[in-house]
Amino acid sequence: MSKIEKFEDIVAWQKARVLTKDIYTASKIGGFARDFGLRDQIQRASVSTMSNIAEGFERGGDKEFIQFLSHAKGSSGEVRSQLYVALDQGYIAPAGFDELSGQATEVSRLIAGFMSYLQSSDLRGKKYR
Repeated sequence: MSKIEKFEDIVAWQKARVLTKDIYTASKIGGFARDFGLRDQIQRASVSTMSNIAEGFERGGDKEFIQFLSHAKGSSGEVRSQLYVALDQGYIAPAGFDELSGQATEVSRLIAGFMSYLQSSDLRGKKYR
């Protein structure tokens, strides 16, 4: 794994950023845009995913970073769950659901992999930068 100098170098953060952009785009259309509760919640969950990755990185220690990554992974799961609501309400088409859900799943897998790396690395308990 190449050295990560800033949170913007983290692939999971990059993918979470794209997911957030795509969630905002999808939730601006039709009934989704008018369902303020669901729209706002899914947007907050997607933003939370990328924000927790960034915040954990900036904290400096891998133990705390892993905790923030865990929150980010949970938020990504929340996005997937809310996508089911959007699908069931007819706010997004099945193809749109598959695309966005796939992105959220990829983000979750990347976060899980990064967590495993940090837990097994010789950086345990130390600052990673």
